Amino acid sequence: MAVATPKKGSLFRRQHLFAGVTLTPIMVYMMFFTMVPMVWGILITFFRYSPTRAGEGFLGLGGANPFVGINNYLDLFANTPTGQLFRISLKNTLIFSLLYLPLNLIVTLPLAVLIESVSSRIKSFFRTIYFLPTVTSAVAVSLVWGVIYHPTFGLLNLGLRALGFNGFAWLSDPNTRVLGIPLPMICVLITYLWSDMGYNIVIFMAGLQGIPDVYHEAAVVDGANAWQRFRYITLPLLRSTLTFVMVMTMLSSWQVFVLFFVMTNRGGPANLTRVLVLHIYETAFRYQEMGLAATVAMVLFLIIMITTLIQLKLLRKDWEY
Repeated sequence: MAVATPKKGSLFRRQHLFAGVTLTPIMVYMMFFTMVPMVWGILITFFRYSPTRAGEGFLGLGGANPFVGINNYLDLFANTPTGQLFRISLKNTLIFSLLYLPLNLIVTLPLAVLIESVSSRIKSFFRTIYFLPTVTSAVAVSLVWGVIYHPTFGLLNLGLRALGFNGFAWLSDPNTRVLGIPLPMICVLITYLWSDMGYNIVIFMAGLQGIPDVYHEAAVVDGANAWQRFRYITLPLLRSTLTFVMVMTMLSSWQVFVLFFVMTNRGGPANLTRVLVLHIYETAFRYQEMGLAATVAMVLFLIIMITTLIQLKLLRKDWEY
């Protein structure tokens, strides 16, 4: 007895209808909560816009919120208090990102290799321990490390005094520098490394597990030691993973906000830890200059896009294994 089957055209129509019904709510959500804010953010960069002023015309743009063209962008590079503060924030963000990326790789990659070399039961334990800070609230991390760095009863200064040394004002000392880097910046850097490195360790471990054992076994037969196997086999075959980790780490370091906001009391001391995301927040919500804040956000977006493209170009590989 023959079984009736739907016609090919009818099946395609049903598949298209199902896809349309499924994707439409997601697209509406993306349009409303992603695309519309993005377009609005780009639009107000051309206005001296503040929600505290009553504008005229479309969406309050005009009148007390006048059109200024590219003047918001020019102001960021002018010799004015606004431009100076932007350049300080940009410099601090660059310092933080350029320090954090190599430091993170130096710590996470060797740790991943070490964890991957132990037995499965111990491996799961260490992977869990290192990943826990990653899922911890950034505010909680900031408060705990703020206690550790406290100049009076902080664990660091208590330990130093027990050893006969003087303590430091770790998060509020504007004068102490290490290799030219302000001490508060280094403290936030260490805190962020502790809270974020578990993510990269797990990614590196996944990459290491994807390398076929046959390559290492062949190298052992040829007399290669552990360092040679890491340098000539593990590291080249981790290139795709390394590219992903470097791009994501650089992206996250450009957007650190909570640690600087909580630990350094909004970029103190003397703006030594004022970064771009904190500058955007202060400009938008403290000074209510949304147009100027959106301009800084657009500059940050362009910087992130350019650095990401450069990383992808430099680390691109044309082979697989």
